[in-house]
Amino acid sequence: MSLNRHEKSSRNLRVHPRIHGLSEISVGYEGFNELVCSRPPDISTRGMFINTARRFPEGAVLNLRFRLDLTGAEIRTRCEVRYYLPGVGVGVEFVGMSQDAIRTIEKEIKLHNKRRPRKVLKK
Repeated sequence: MSLNRHEKSSRNLRVHPRIHGLSEISVGYEGFNELVCSRPPDISTRGMFINTARRFPEGAVLNLRFRLDLTGAEIRTRCEVRYYLPGVGVGVEFVGMSQDAIRTIEKEIKLHNKRRPRKVLKK
């Protein structure tokens, strides 16, 4: 799938770096827990995009549990649904995440970026 120019430039304008680096994720909402296993979520220190066909209303508070790929650290936090894309998933912002958890995600992002091969620019 190729990105149009707007999509490419908006990805470069992100305030917080993001990675696809979770080995598992569980979402809890109003008395149910669901293991979400589709594509790895797009995660940053502020939130994530969760690929799911399940509809969550904007403003809903979810309980998340996820495990980071490289460090194996498990994170438990709450999040608030910021937007919903029908049939695709939800964008959530973390609520009340501990500083330790934020530092752990930052470490994961740094490790992930070190592993990713860098593109060589041709002159």
